[in-house]
Amino acid sequence: MANSKQIIFSAKERAILHKVLAARRDMRHFIADASVAPDVMGRLFEAANLAPSVGLMQPWRFIQVQNDQVREAIAELVDAEIQATANEIGARKEQFLKLKLDGVRSCAQLVAVVLAPDDGTLLGRRTLPREMALCSAACAIENMWLAARAENIGLGWVSLFDPQKLGALLHCPIDALPIALLCIGPVTEFYDKPMLVNEGWRNQKPLEKLLFTDRWPLGGEPQ
Repeated sequence: MANSKQIIFSAKERAILHKVLAARRDMRHFIADASVAPDVMGRLFEAANLAPSVGLMQPWRFIQVQNDQVREAIAELVDAEIQATANEIGARKEQFLKLKLDGVRSCAQLVAVVLAPDDGTLLGRRTLPREMALCSAACAIENMWLAARAENIGLGWVSLFDPQKLGALLHCPIDALPIALLCIGPVTEFYDKPMLVNEGWRNQKPLEKLLFTDRWPLGGEPQ
C-alpha cells in the first residue's frame, strides 16, 4: 500500500549519514569512571531494534551487565581467550599481545548480545537457518554502533570469549548463543583510522578489490 507520508531525504541528510558511516570506529579506549545517560542507552537499543531481520524474527537479545562481579568474571573470560589466541597466533604473538583488544573493565556500559533460541522461522532461512539469524543480529549491532557514533560515544565489539562459558555466566538458555560483548562509553577521541590499521596489524582493502561483476574473477581475487 502506498504511503502518503513517505520520508524523502535531502542531499544534506545523505551526506550526514555517510559522514557517520565513515566516522564509525571499533573503540577499545574508554574514559574510566564515565557514564552514559539512560536516555542515550535507550536510543541505542531502539536503533538496534529497528534493524532488519530475516522473516522478521528479531533474534537479538541484549543483556545489560550492571553487576561489578559479573563484569569482572566476563573480563576474565576475555583475558583467557586473548591468551589462548596468542598461543595459537604464531610469529606475531608479541605484537598481538600489545594490542588493546577490549574495554570490558573500563567502558561505561557493557552489553552482551545473545542469539535467541531458534523460534522456527522458515521464511528466508530454509537453507541458511543459523547464518540468517546471525546476519540479522549483526544488523542490530551495526545499527547500535552507528547510533552510538551519532551520539559521539564509543562502541567496541568484543568477540574474544568462550560462548558456552559466557552463556553459563549470564544464565542463558542452553540453545542460546552469546555472539558479542559491546563496550560502550565516552572516549577521549575517536581513532582517525581503524585501530588495527593504526597499530600496523592489518591494512584495509579498497572497494575495487572487493567488488566483482557477474562472477568471481578468474584467477582469484585481485592483489
